[in-house]
Amino acid sequence: MPTLIFAKVPRIILWTLGVILLLALIGLLRVRLGARPDTTPPPVPLVRVVEIRPGDVPEVVSFNGTIAARDEAAISAEGEGGRVSALHAEVGDRVKAGMVLARLDTSLIAPQVASLEASLEESRANAAVAEADFRRAQAVAASGALSVQEIERRGAAATAAASKVKVVTAQLTEARARLRRTEVRAPFDGIVLTRSAEVGQLAGPGGAPLFRLGRAGAVEMRGDVAERDLPRLAVGQTARVRVTGVADPFVGKVRLIGAVIDPQSRLGSVRIDLMPHPDLRPGAFARGEVDAGTQRAPVLPQTAVLSDAAGEFVFMVGAGDKVERRKVTVGAAREEGVVIVGGLAGGERVVAVAGPYLRAGEPVRVAK
Repeated sequence: MPTLIFAKVPRIILWTLGVILLLALIGLLRVRLGARPDTTPPPVPLVRVVEIRPGDVPEVVSFNGTIAARDEAAISAEGEGGRVSALHAEVGDRVKAGMVLARLDTSLIAPQVASLEASLEESRANAAVAEADFRRAQAVAASGALSVQEIERRGAAATAAASKVKVVTAQLTEARARLRRTEVRAPFDGIVLTRSAEVGQLAGPGGAPLFRLGRAGAVEMRGDVAERDLPRLAVGQTARVRVTGVADPFVGKVRLIGAVIDPQSRLGSVRIDLMPHPDLRPGAFARGEVDAGTQRAPVLPQTAVLSDAAGEFVFMVGAGDKVERRKVTVGAAREEGVVIVGGLAGGERVVAVAGPYLRAGEPVRVAK
């Protein structure tokens, strides 16, 4: 009878029941296996250590800055100013002292100069006639041909004519000076750093500079130095300056050390005197280094020094090959590693790598 019943059940239902039973058995087996405690001990981390051995390490003060012309001047229009009518210099041009960089419109002042020049010629001629007339009057004064009043009148006329010449000469001198001020000239030999002037632009004494001119042959780096490094600098120290795209550094000397420290950035200023070079372009980013003597301190790989909210620290392998945490003071960063200026006396075994995965008190194995 049961055989007949199962024979009447569709095969698809029998397959479904079989799959459900199999999945239930698998789930029960997983539950039983998961409930068993894992008694396998965790592996002891293998670490590589560096033994601390202090040595003489060169003290290098590093800072960033820009290349600049040592002496530069802002060139603006003088006098009343006017509109720029012509430009004779571009950025990068080397100019001589007195060279015309730009010209301003002279349509107003040039006619005044011409008029005063004509007036001066007329005044001189009138003065010469008056002076000759007065001398003739003096020559016949003894004969009584002219009265005393007439002679005095002619003398006054000669004096007035001479005074008129002086007045017109002064006016012409002033007008010519105004005309010369329409020519913007270079005050010294140098190179044009920037040009903001454009033809048609209104230029005046109170406006923006038309040009910035750097004195030829004088280049320097202007850097910002950390407050803690500033006392280690001195005028005359040798410096190395690197600029982007140039492999070899430029050698210079510390020329000036700032007297104040910015209260916001906690940075001081330093200026490095450099020899002129085509690759030392004003405005270029530069990185400077100054050798400031030597110090006895250990150097660790950068991977050995960690940092968190409490500051810089390292992991050491202490007694019983257990991890210990030690706070350190970091100095300058060098190509071979980081200089440690405090926190390590010597002889300690510092974990070189894999520090972030360790915990204080954890046992470790030291790699041979």
